[in-house]
Amino acid sequence: MFKYTLDNKRYHTLNYHYKNIYNKKVFKVSLNANFSCPHKINGRGCIFCSKLGSGDFAGNVNDDLLTQFNKVKDTMEKKWSDAYYIAYFQANTNTYAPVSVLKEKYEQVLKINNVIGLTIATRPDCISDECLKYLIDLNKRTKLTIELGLQTIHEKTLKLINRGHDLKCFDECVKKLKENNIEVVVHIINGLPYETKDMMLQTVKHLNNINIDGIKIHMLYVSKNTELEELYRKEKFHILTKQEYIDIVISQLELLNPKIVIHRITGDPVSSDLIEPKWLLKKFCVLNDIDKEMVKKDSYQGKSYIES
Repeated sequence: MFKYTLDNKRYHTLNYHYKNIYNKKVFKVSLNANFSCPHKINGRGCIFCSKLGSGDFAGNVNDDLLTQFNKVKDTMEKKWSDAYYIAYFQANTNTYAPVSVLKEKYEQVLKINNVIGLTIATRPDCISDECLKYLIDLNKRTKLTIELGLQTIHEKTLKLINRGHDLKCFDECVKKLKENNIEVVVHIINGLPYETKDMMLQTVKHLNNINIDGIKIHMLYVSKNTELEELYRKEKFHILTKQEYIDIVISQLELLNPKIVIHRITGDPVSSDLIEPKWLLKKFCVLNDIDKEMVKKDSYQGKSYIES
């Protein structure tokens, strides 16, 4: 069995990570705190972003944060009465507000019984010095994780998808967070327009060298009413097949430092908005096929990892 798993996975699972720390069930509760995104306000936003700002499965923004949280907690407690919870501020850019507003939103959920941590999704260009100071304080009081969207290390692609920051900005943000012992999880997207498999592997190799703690691997999908849809209909760029995606993910896992926690290895599109690829709707089939292929190839996370 792979070292960092409890269920015969061949990669470092989030379930193992939490169980190893807390020795009990841990749930992440996705919240929508009604933050916005500076990239949308000042420009077009990322071309793949939905109107909900990557918060399609977060809480109902019409509910206050405590209501959003308790709707999930009340359900989970029926099966796991003593579970721990991590409040996940997911939708849009969750540090894009004055620190006084951040404190008001974060601190109220930290007071909920059995909440042992915060996960905050944001952009590397949206953590001011004042915000960083507050995050450093939070990190002393709770388990804090900052999720940063990178998507790719390739500048040409970053410009194409209108990401709004460059690799240098991302690297500098990670450096500041890690210098203060704050856990960092990075989002990447496979299948971005015109990227090759080698380019996607280069992104993972770069992440090995900047001391990140976790990664979320997504498959690019085209949703309705996005700029990506317009580009796809105009240029018909290649969308990865399921087998191509599985092959790339396994190659990425083999390259990754085995200590890096795998938080996600596929995406969750909204079925009614999805244009392509349709195979992504069968999430558990994708996950199972990755597991089967890794067994078939005797593959595992870190198999090709070379420590620098």
